[in-house]
Amino acid sequence: MTAIALDIQAKPAAKRAALRWQIAPWLYLAPAAATLALWIYWPLLDALRLSFYEWNMLPNSPMNFVGWQNYANIFALPKFWQALRNTGIYILGLLPLAVAIPLAIAIYTHDLPARSRNIYRAIIFVPMIIAPVVAAAVWRWLLDPGHGMINEIIGLAGYRPVRFLQDPKIAIWTIIVLTGWKLIGFSTLILSAANANINPSLIEAARMDGASRWEIIRDIRLPLLRSTVLFLTLMTILLGAQWSFSYIHVLTGGGPLGATTNIFYILWDFGFSTLSVGWSSAAAIILFLGFGVLAFVLFRLMDRYSFHDN
Repeated sequence: MTAIALDIQAKPAAKRAALRWQIAPWLYLAPAAATLALWIYWPLLDALRLSFYEWNMLPNSPMNFVGWQNYANIFALPKFWQALRNTGIYILGLLPLAVAIPLAIAIYTHDLPARSRNIYRAIIFVPMIIAPVVAAAVWRWLLDPGHGMINEIIGLAGYRPVRFLQDPKIAIWTIIVLTGWKLIGFSTLILSAANANINPSLIEAARMDGASRWEIIRDIRLPLLRSTVLFLTLMTILLGAQWSFSYIHVLTGGGPLGATTNIFYILWDFGFSTLSVGWSSAAAIILFLGFGVLAFVLFRLMDRYSFHDN
């Protein structure tokens, strides 16, 4: 009888212990989940609500329900399609600067002596630690068509000054180069860390088999760096145009003639320049849905084409 009684008492205790083990992970996740809900999903739901209203953010002004009219107005706006096209140009222009060039630098500097390697990487990483607004102000001075240092050098070479920020055909590529100049250091740091994490025994085995440096890069380093390259590609596609916002805002204001605007800048312009909360919220929802679908596809591609050596 005593054994049976002890067994009956032990069962509730075991159930409580099992329940604690099941609840404990969720308790650890609760602060992060609450923060995510408060700062991400609640504003997103509020933006969805505001996208159906016409309002200029003034406390005393009425909020007029307009249904889907804000979405219809945005899709009928030539400025929106221009910004969407420019967003694609930003992404395509930044991919070589944020992925291809850093990949080459990370592989090339890996076999250098430690001191030289660290100096190279430190020099490349310096732009990343400069505030974007400060960097944009410096570049505004350097690229000035009248007295900028770069145009002074161009003039000494016998060429006419280049209107880097005033010519619609050149301005967007100038912003892309400046954004890429800042991103190269970050991408190089990520790729260098991934490259250093490759098992050295694989490299030594290839060398013992007579593989050249290019064959080692092609057959070992590049396949094992594929996951990191795909990650940086995903980051550039999803956030590349957003990273250029500070340079657009300080250097061109979306001009000339809308040549440098993108979907992120037009979203800000609707909300804080024209004070059209409905338009800005509708643009934000369109942006969220579009990039959400794109992110889903890119993550599926990452899962399919990533390669690991373990």
